[in-house]
Amino acid sequence: MPAAAEPAPAPARPGRVVLLTTSHRVAPGLLSWPAWQALRAADRVVCADGTHPQLPYLKEAGIRVEESSPTAEELVGYCAEGRTVVVVASGEGEPALTDGLARLAGSGRVAMPELELLPGAYDLPGARLLDLVQVMDRIRAECPWSSQQTHEGLAKYAVEEAYELVEAIEDGDRDELREELGDVLLQVVFHARIAEEDPEEPFSVDDVAAGIVAKLIHRHPHVFGEETATTPEEVKAHWLRTKAAEKQRTSVTEGIPLQQPGLALAAKLAARARTAGLDVPLPKGEGLGYELLALAARAGAEGADAETALRAAARAYRDAIRAEEARVAQEGAAGAAPRPAHRDPEAHLPADTVDE
Repeated sequence: MPAAAEPAPAPARPGRVVLLTTSHRVAPGLLSWPAWQALRAADRVVCADGTHPQLPYLKEAGIRVEESSPTAEELVGYCAEGRTVVVVASGEGEPALTDGLARLAGSGRVAMPELELLPGAYDLPGARLLDLVQVMDRIRAECPWSSQQTHEGLAKYAVEEAYELVEAIEDGDRDELREELGDVLLQVVFHARIAEEDPEEPFSVDDVAAGIVAKLIHRHPHVFGEETATTPEEVKAHWLRTKAAEKQRTSVTEGIPLQQPGLALAAKLAARARTAGLDVPLPKGEGLGYELLALAARAGAEGADAETALRAAARAYRDAIRAEEARVAQEGAAGAAPRPAHRDPEAHLPADTVDE
């Protein structure tokens, strides 16, 4: 009777390499449940960064972590018997290791373990704002220009960035809009960072954020409280009531910045009077200023924004100027006779009123 054939040896289990990523924007120790499961079940846990913020918490939880940086070949060899290795990635990831594993897998000559990328912590919405605060801290400390700036010196940039944001909105340029929003946000964080250094009344970006959060909650009782509002008009009424109670102002004109452009200022004053139900006749006077005031008030009463309308008209005028410039240049290139010179419309203005 022939001898029974010996059973073929069972194929070796492939093993597993888990690259565990974490976020420096989340408090150390706050890992996901799958991350803790992988760490506890692993045959080996390694971390190349001896200062990784998660290490003290992993050790406190009884997880032995080797502070080493094995090569891709070493990890694959270790996993050959079905073992699992968890690599706690540094802040920049582990590009050398992942590149090495990809190279081995692409060679086709190596039995590869299972490879898994496991996020151990996720950023919450707004987490990148923490990066901005950290970057601003460093710039304030190390940049020769930024370290000398004051609220007063930076004020003009806040105005410029706000105008550039409005321009991006009106242009409908999404990339430009994102960039300009960042520039406006920078002004807020920069001023808050400077404010931390005030010897008498310091405050931080957290104080700024806490203040606006409290204000928004208080002024939206239909969202965070028991009041109801189903239309934009009811929401506005809630806002005005709570704002009036907060500010305790004696005039509806209080709080209107007089430094804003004249047309916007006129429209704001007229809007405040209308909202308060005040029937205040426009002042009578001679000159262009009174005519512009009347136009701004009329625009607001008709539901239009005078400043926006004027900018739209000005942009159309700019386009017309450029079209005429192109036409003149084309005539010149074709050898046409030069047109009569126009009088410089700014020639009669004082030198300090003409743009450089």
